Amino acid sequence: QVQLVESGGGLVQAGGSLRLSCAASGRTMSSYDMGWFRQAPGKEREFVAAITWSASFTDYSDSVKGRFTISRDNAKNTLYLRMNSLKPEDTAVYYCAAGTTPLNSDHRYVRFYSYWGQGTQVTVSS
Repeated sequence: QVQLVESGGGLVQAGGSLRLSCAASGRTMSSYDMGWFRQAPGKEREFVAAITWSASFTDYSDSVKGRFTISRDNAKNTLYLRMNSLKPEDTAVYYCAAGTTPLNSDHRYVRFYSYWGQGTQVTVSS
């Protein structure tokens, strides 16, 4: 199995940028397709982005497409989420997740992923 630890969250003004990292330990991260989710207070956890193990395919929610970029460095066992043009509605706890099967039509759902990090808080002020 794999252990995931997110970092890089913080407080930023609207229009600013942040880069989140997700460090994997245990089994090598290259064995997994990966995703980022977020959860705002009082709301369900929602899909943000996903990437295959080889980075040959990426997918984004409509709300972040064109502003966020998911990437990975398998040699460093690290997943990234670059967030630009941040908006107050991006405020949430951000989680990385690892799936044990190849990305399919379910990869936008929480149930697809087997391993989760503890989350990192992102707060965007207006």
